[in-house]
Amino acid sequence: MKIKRIGILTSGGDCGGLNAVVRAVTYRAIEKYGWEVFGIRDGTTGLMQRPLQYEKLTLKRFTGNLIRQGGTFLGTTSSGNPFRFKMENGKYEDKSQDIINGYKKLRLDAFIGIGGDGSMKILKKLSDQGGLNFVGIPKTIDNDVNSTEISVGYDTAVEVATSALDMLQPTAASHKRLMVLEVMGRDAGHIALNAGIAGGADIILIPEINYNLIKIAKHIKEIRQQGRNHALMVVAEAVKKEDGTKATVKHTGGQIRLGGIGSYLAHKISQLTDTETRVTVLGHVQRGSQPSSRDRLVGSAFGVHAVDMIANNKFNRIAVWQNRGVTDVSLHEIINKSRKVNPNGRLVRTARGLGIYLGD
Repeated sequence: MKIKRIGILTSGGDCGGLNAVVRAVTYRAIEKYGWEVFGIRDGTTGLMQRPLQYEKLTLKRFTGNLIRQGGTFLGTTSSGNPFRFKMENGKYEDKSQDIINGYKKLRLDAFIGIGGDGSMKILKKLSDQGGLNFVGIPKTIDNDVNSTEISVGYDTAVEVATSALDMLQPTAASHKRLMVLEVMGRDAGHIALNAGIAGGADIILIPEINYNLIKIAKHIKEIRQQGRNHALMVVAEAVKKEDGTKATVKHTGGQIRLGGIGSYLAHKISQLTDTETRVTVLGHVQRGSQPSSRDRLVGSAFGVHAVDMIANNKFNRIAVWQNRGVTDVSLHEIINKSRKVNPNGRLVRTARGLGIYLGD
């Protein structure tokens, strides 16, 4: 198959490193293969709309600043399943064929989708239905995509969370407080675990390991007895309350999202230990920060490899990071297979070896 025109889009939540991926795809496609590259705006929505929403990407588009910026200049969307798309009248319609027709209207020979496992499931379904040539690149701050050691955006999120702990420690010590840092992690606790170890946390709570409030209180009292007047705690947003329910908040538009577990735990621990507590919720700061050098590096490597996959007609596959380098696997390897923290893994053993309370 002779490739002449390819598209690229970002799907799901934004994160650091996305612009590096788009830049790498554009450079490799143009300079190595002489292809035309089209950036689709706002994920699959750009192919759904009429007129189509896209931008022809050239080397001039990348003036040097985009690789340093968080988010994605193409825009993205984290809501709206095209197979059940909510219309303005409140009804749901299947808009998948509109996207497929948009792909063909733009005369694309292949497209690259950057997203997490949920986005990959939708993009693969679209490509199967329409006979589209699709290649994936893993992107999620949660780092829960199966078969890849790292996804674009994860390293930046960990750096932000670690930096937050660095800044919370002095004020915790000044006021003799327990500082609770709530970080993202919809299904997995990779951010909390890695940032907690790097940032010197005393308590790390992740959804993969159950906790006990009495033991947390005991741990804090032991820290006091050792002569330290403060403590740091990191908790992933997906950690549940004692009764097994999720902590959630209602956003504008009626959307229910994870959030609030930090405040819940701070209140409970304060009652048990008579310790003054304060809560910091990082939220989208983890997504919008300037991308770390590693996310730029990994994103660039993924972008180049994805273009080469298209050149070699390797479709319905996703670029992954394994054994310190880039390779690719079938999309079947990652769809519906979340990569969670191993409760008996090396980092969990490291945390316990440092005396960090990590649950039971």
